[in-house]
Amino acid sequence: MAIRINGTEVAAPDDVRVSLLDLLRERLHLTGTKVGCNQGACGACTVLVDGERVLSCLTLAVQAEGRSVTTIEGLGSADSPHPLQLAFIEHDGFQCGYCTPGQVCAAAAMLREIEAGVPSYVTADLTAPVLVTREEVRERMSGNLCRCGAHNGIVDAILEVAAGRAA
Repeated sequence: MAIRINGTEVAAPDDVRVSLLDLLRERLHLTGTKVGCNQGACGACTVLVDGERVLSCLTLAVQAEGRSVTTIEGLGSADSPHPLQLAFIEHDGFQCGYCTPGQVCAAAAMLREIEAGVPSYVTADLTAPVLVTREEVRERMSGNLCRCGAHNGIVDAILEVAAGRAA
């Protein structure tokens, strides 16, 4: 069974031990997905599998068989950037840029979670629609680390895109 990566069918590796991260970077040369800690602690390797964020360093490629994987390369392009990519630029949501692909992928999934009404640890009322607040965004993005300290720009970028979706 194949894996659909950024809209293209790709054969799953024969070796079941290959991580999704290694498949993307080493075999398919999709280097936007970054190797950070390689232990699932930093979020630099975050990609979307069927629209949900996953840490590709902790996911075996065979776990994605029959599913759709979206990397930063598939989320937007130079000609048609994703709104989150534009907002990250506008709000200086990056410095070195290393964590940015994982941050953008995580933010895209996070906004879908909020639209679906999935609560987080800081959601005040579990029976009401989830509000996109600074505190909510910070909690939901806490698994994606930025060592440069661009967190305020990242949160501002996400809030801007979320506000545009609500309008």
